[in-house]
Amino acid sequence: MTRGYSLEQDLRLLVNNPKYSDIEILCEDGKKLHGCRAILAARSEVFDRLFYNGMKESYENKISFPKINSAGMEIILEYIYQVYFQLSDLQDFIFKTFKNTNFAKNYSPELLSKISEKMPLTEDNVLLNLLVEAVANISLNNIKFGRLSITGLKCLLSYIYEKEKPFATPEYEVFRYSAILAAKQVSNDAHKTLTKLLPTLEKIENPIKVKNKFITDHRKVGKELEPLIKFIDFRRIKVQILADIIEPLEIVPDKIISNAYRYIALSNNLNLNNLINTRGTSINEIDYVWTFKWDVIIKKNCSWSWVGVCASKNFDYQTFAGNQPTGWVFGSGCLYNPASGFYYCPSFHEDGARITVYLDMNKRTCAFTVNGKKYREVSE
Repeated sequence: MTRGYSLEQDLRLLVNNPKYSDIEILCEDGKKLHGCRAILAARSEVFDRLFYNGMKESYENKISFPKINSAGMEIILEYIYQVYFQLSDLQDFIFKTFKNTNFAKNYSPELLSKISEKMPLTEDNVLLNLLVEAVANISLNNIKFGRLSITGLKCLLSYIYEKEKPFATPEYEVFRYSAILAAKQVSNDAHKTLTKLLPTLEKIENPIKVKNKFITDHRKVGKELEPLIKFIDFRRIKVQILADIIEPLEIVPDKIISNAYRYIALSNNLNLNNLINTRGTSINEIDYVWTFKWDVIIKKNCSWSWVGVCASKNFDYQTFAGNQPTGWVFGSGCLYNPASGFYYCPSFHEDGARITVYLDMNKRTCAFTVNGKKYREVSE
């Protein structure tokens, strides 16, 4: 497009362009960005005060922001150079940038921590919900302590608690992360002790009860943990881990531990822990009906697309799941199990097809929904 026809397009040429810049912006990660001080000052009171305050920033050609990452600063500069001033435009721009880059993966825990302290989590708060969903898809074990605050973690857990939302972290790991984060607020000794006493789930093979699990200031740790406790579902943690690892720490109220034991005992010895160790499914506290639902979206259809359920025990990854004893596999209109394969519903050969899998452990049935239309149950 020829220059002069669109002010917005012309101003975009100025964004981080050394040719038209008279100020270097130094960011937290060491990266340098370029800007025009007159435009930045005209569009932002913060930059105006920095550039025209009579101090050294007024005549130097460099300015430092040691607590702002370059990715975040680029978003700020991109918006400042745009013509439209409304807050909704900034919000839309942030959403687009957030979804189309690695920004969510790299910075969402920090952003969630900051924003959750300033505003409540409500259904109409699109930005905060977007951040929560981004963090929910990252295993807590991959988020270093210090990146996610207790307020941010509480916001995350309250959003996911007993809801059918995607979540990447098993419940024991939720407790572990919460407890260590709480201990970190108390003292370095408490933090080191809990980190040692709470191994990750993959390192727990046969938990052995260790006596005298003394934690410095364990009452203070329990107090810091209080805001998070009600959003941790101890019924999803294996009984042996509850008894051998968590209960002896004395940082979780006895009533909560007792209720978890009682719930599992009343569940007719069903191995609840293996079925729903990770959130994303509902627990019916009254009738103990074990039903599960998963949504699968076929983003890009291949020549064949398969969705189904199969027990993990003795599963052969080299063999088609529909031919294995505990498998039901649905593919493009046909349903397969070891006994037979039969026509089930019209094909879903299309990009973006949404397949929902329903598993009823009481009735021992499964069923599938294709793009909102549910088809008949098939039994064991």
